[in-house]
Amino acid sequence: MYCAKETRYDSMKYNPCGSSGLKLSALSLGLWQNFGIKNDYDTMKSIILTAFDNGVTHFDLANNYGPEPGRAEINFGRIFKENLKPYRDEIIISTKAGYEMWQGPYGGVSGTRKHLTASLNQSLKRMGLDYVDIFYHHCMDPETPLAETALAMADVIRNGKALYAGISNYNGKKMLEMNTLFEKYNVPFIINQNRYSIFSREIIDNSLREQAVSCGKGIIAFSPLAQGQLSDKYANGIPENSRLYGNERLQRHVGYDEKRAVQIKKLADFAHSRGETLSQTAVKWLLADSAVTSVLVGVRSKEQLLENLAGLSGSALTEEEMREIDKIVSA
Repeated sequence: MYCAKETRYDSMKYNPCGSSGLKLSALSLGLWQNFGIKNDYDTMKSIILTAFDNGVTHFDLANNYGPEPGRAEINFGRIFKENLKPYRDEIIISTKAGYEMWQGPYGGVSGTRKHLTASLNQSLKRMGLDYVDIFYHHCMDPETPLAETALAMADVIRNGKALYAGISNYNGKKMLEMNTLFEKYNVPFIINQNRYSIFSREIIDNSLREQAVSCGKGIIAFSPLAQGQLSDKYANGIPENSRLYGNERLQRHVGYDEKRAVQIKKLADFAHSRGETLSQTAVKWLLADSAVTSVLVGVRSKEQLLENLAGLSGSALTEEEMREIDKIVSA
């Protein structure tokens, strides 16, 4: 039977979600990839338990993660039941709804009361939980009034199925509108989940970061390694065993080109000069932003997770080093 390490809280840092009282581990584990039907159960279990043994208390899911819809929640639910259930009060579990999930007019991209309520009920059943700690609306839905989405989130919290509300993939303007509605309905809205990395700074351009800070809301950054580009394995080009290899469509989607390849090489050299891997420096760059509550990593193995965790230690990036990174990516 699994028994968590006694020393699990000794070195992890826990940051508040904006001005709320809830804290998240500086590193959170995301189950978007590598927790599907084709993934090895023992490997998934090892990743999750290693994370908890090292102070990671936040596990992030969504109804459509797997990539087979629902599969990540099913696998997490089994691992939780068999190993982590005695530690439920030490763990933050989040899930999301909003993207296409099931057939028919109510299962597509949506922010309706019907979709959000039904989806959360399905998620709780898959994971074997009475409640989740954070429930996110996963994406903006132009066809549903924000007031309806906000009220649906308020109701699931009042019904005890979630403790806090979050939103994901919103811009600054829509986040402000939603925040006003959440305040009207007395919803404990505490966090925004958005793509953010050295290569992806849309939350600065669309004012999400600025508005989140002004409203006292946390930010959790997903895709911190830009789909793996900010790792040593890309330092000398696209490796053959990667998802980008030979996939020009995906390369265009993530912005990989000859210029990006040069930037990655220079960033890797910079990281190595600090005695770090590129992924460790990429995580440290995000945590240098005071607006960031936690960095959400997805990994294929226990070893990748331990590498990212090791990046939390050592010296922080100086202002001069931050400028050097900006110089590399702007060249």
